[in-house]
Amino acid sequence: MRPRLQPLAERFRERLGSAGVLEPGDGVVVALSGGADSVALLHLLRFTKGLPVLRLAAAHVDHGMRSDSGNDAAWVRGLCQAWGVPCHLHRLDPPPTSEARARKERYRALEGVRLETGARWVATAHHADDQAETVLFRAVRGTGLGGLQGIRERRGPAIWRPLLPFTRAELRAYATAAGLGWREDPTNRLPMARNVLRHQVLPALERDVSPGARVALAGLARRARWDREAWDSAEPILLRALDVAEEGVGVSVSRDALLALHPRLRGRLLRALAGRVGPGPDEAGTRRAVEFTSSGLSGASVPLGGGVTLSRELGRFLFFRQGPVPREESVSIPAGGVGEARLVVGGATFMVVWRAGSHGTEDGWIDLPRGRVAFPLAVRGRRPGDRVRLSYGTKKLKKVLLEARVPSALRDRTPVVVDATGRVIWVPGVVRAADTRCNEDDEDVVSIGIIDASSD
Repeated sequence: MRPRLQPLAERFRERLGSAGVLEPGDGVVVALSGGADSVALLHLLRFTKGLPVLRLAAAHVDHGMRSDSGNDAAWVRGLCQAWGVPCHLHRLDPPPTSEARARKERYRALEGVRLETGARWVATAHHADDQAETVLFRAVRGTGLGGLQGIRERRGPAIWRPLLPFTRAELRAYATAAGLGWREDPTNRLPMARNVLRHQVLPALERDVSPGARVALAGLARRARWDREAWDSAEPILLRALDVAEEGVGVSVSRDALLALHPRLRGRLLRALAGRVGPGPDEAGTRRAVEFTSSGLSGASVPLGGGVTLSRELGRFLFFRQGPVPREESVSIPAGGVGEARLVVGGATFMVVWRAGSHGTEDGWIDLPRGRVAFPLAVRGRRPGDRVRLSYGTKKLKKVLLEARVPSALRDRTPVVVDATGRVIWVPGVVRAADTRCNEDDEDVVSIGIIDASSD
């Protein structure tokens, strides 16, 4: 016997058994609007033979958006009394002013009832026709693969939709055969987007284009979900092959490994990587990212939207979130004496300490010959035009940081010590000017320490 010729209650029982969703004693709160679909769902869970023994309750949310909505609540209360099901009524006050707000508040109220009753699930009566309408609605608005998945059978925190395999016609036939009554919501006939799809577009598609349009759209959602699940399982494997590394301010990947991929696959992974540091880019942002990975020069960057920037650092690409420029607090070091001061560079906090005498070669410290450095010194963030003298001549500090593989997002958080003439003396952990090293004849030495205090 083909499944659709079986009595719906039998198919419902088999569906629940194969899904493994219910255990004996589970609590289920049925979202009961009073419409035919939700009434059929409550009846199936309450009276279908062979189901596990459940702790059933019903929850009705009165949105207060119609003057007569209280009549629905009273009808639902009477139905629950007749069926021996506890009923929880909730009225929204003030009434929501939009369908989106109503949906949000409805789910909030349903979750409240679930927590109050200790139930495992909130069951809603979404069915195959709702699935078809959702997929079509999202498709005409330009959704991607994620949107084509439509309505999920289960989603957090505890929403369960057991009627998704069944059509509206099947549920109405079941309700009629069982002698069930229900309430018709007059808003279902208003010229809203969903209603236009339900009452005009889908019937026209099935009449003039494809008799199985609803079934085909529901099947599309199922296949999209399979493809998405396959992609989700493959994505971590592909990312590992890209040598993804956390950079503190973002994430970086190998340029060579990324460029070995097809541009379409590269785009999918670029969206996933950007999503680790901020909102994932839209189609235009993804296209910019793919083009940049193919042609962007080292040291260059491109905005992807949502404050996320992609930059190239030699053989790696870095994703980071570009925030507002933090206030800088520089430090001035006089020619004599000892002292310490707070330094803020690019939002990072440091303590700068200076004193007479050598401190040796400890990390974060430098010894300078006082007689060969123009005081006062300044400790600040890098600035355009900064240059440092090396053994073979001067070089732009920007290029030195690039060659040292300091990520661009960290360069603005890197302290720079300059002398009174503005020349770069020292960048901790990166470079020091070639003509500032102490020798045995230097007796007047000042030592400077720059200590990261961001985590203090």
